[in-house]
Amino acid sequence: MAARIGRQTPTTSFVLDYHQTKSPEAIELYEKSGQTVLEWQRLMLKDLMAVQSDGLWTHMMCGYSLPRRNGKTEVVYMRELWGLLNGEKIAHTAHRTSTSHSSWEKLVRLLTKAGYEDGVDFTSIRAKGSENIHFVETDGDIQYRTRTGSGGLGEGFDLLVIDEAQEYTDDQRSALSYTVTSSQNPQTIMCGTPPTNVSKGTVFPKFREGCLQGKEQDAYWAEWAVSTMSKVDDPELWYETNPSLGQIFTERNVRSEPSDDEVDFNIQRLGLWIGYNQSSAITEKDWNQLEVSELPDLTGPIHVGIKYGQDNRNVAMSIAVRTKDGKVFVESLDCRPVKSGNDWILDFLTQANTAQVVIDGANGQGILQKEMKDARLSKRPVLPTVKEIINANALFEQGVFQCQLCHAGQLSLRQSATNCDKRAIGSNGGFGYRSQADEIDISLLESVALAYWSCVSEKPKKKRTIRY
Repeated sequence: MAARIGRQTPTTSFVLDYHQTKSPEAIELYEKSGQTVLEWQRLMLKDLMAVQSDGLWTHMMCGYSLPRRNGKTEVVYMRELWGLLNGEKIAHTAHRTSTSHSSWEKLVRLLTKAGYEDGVDFTSIRAKGSENIHFVETDGDIQYRTRTGSGGLGEGFDLLVIDEAQEYTDDQRSALSYTVTSSQNPQTIMCGTPPTNVSKGTVFPKFREGCLQGKEQDAYWAEWAVSTMSKVDDPELWYETNPSLGQIFTERNVRSEPSDDEVDFNIQRLGLWIGYNQSSAITEKDWNQLEVSELPDLTGPIHVGIKYGQDNRNVAMSIAVRTKDGKVFVESLDCRPVKSGNDWILDFLTQANTAQVVIDGANGQGILQKEMKDARLSKRPVLPTVKEIINANALFEQGVFQCQLCHAGQLSLRQSATNCDKRAIGSNGGFGYRSQADEIDISLLESVALAYWSCVSEKPKKKRTIRY
């Protein structure tokens, strides 16, 4: 029986109609070096190198995203080989100097293995940070550079490659995008992985969103990704989102990867797009678009989030409830000084129909847990771990930027949400929140995130079947 391999077609794509492609020429050049082209690479290159009847590229602006270690840059190498031997001027840019240098080494190696001699058929400059390959016969040329926001590369190009595109910023785009303007047949290719919480890139997510909404012109997009936070130990999802699984790496390799950070694993291995620029705080525009003019139809019980502030001054309580249209309605109930006690919290919990109560804050959660027990509240509260807090914040951000939640426009909550920065949690890229102003209490936003996490993480109850 043939070994199982990952899905060879994207989980999501945006491709314009075409009838011709130059990809067979590029694949032939690449295979002369002894390399093997995987099926998904062949299909993607076919789209990337599609041409119109006049010979111009169908897709002038291209982007694609895959989880790590799938060989995504090999597609770029095939395109660059073709461009080099067809006289194109190419700029290959990366976020790190080591990445651009590795790409230069790889293309020199491919040319050599394909039978072309360095110093005869082509010349190469090794200087780290300003590498170059020049093909003598065609006058094709590739420059390798590390991206900055201070300026372009000083000349015009036919092909602009943006490697590590998750780090591609607006100011870098402003510096580089005009370098292909003077070309008679320009093309830009961005390739990368979905942004993590430490990524600074802004262009890649915006381009993806524009393609998926059908707003981009002359554009191409492809990705392998789960659409929501998913289980990290499900091999079916590994194969769905990693086209090179079973070819470049194995299930055993994936099992050996760190999976204690569910959010990071979802991004890095399952291709999850959280859906926002993770280097930014929540803006007023982001928050205001979630406001509803009247209370939506609510379904199910209430999920409660309680956050004791890090400064031990205040404690905030918020709720989250499912709506009939599939969203989650959130609201802050109050934020009071810790020294005032927990009676107001206990009064609400005694009367409300709660599905779950989540309490965070080492300075107060133990006391409240005991008081809930003494008050004979039937449901035991959840005291989340650091790992769960990280997951809660990531899910909440996903809910905000994918418009999966709504609110009634509370002023205090708006202030907390739109005046926040991120702070690091744990050692694997997790994040929490901090206020940008001393007078604004971030515990309001944190309690909402806890309630939202509890609500969206709730497992549906199994229906019982009674037979007679």
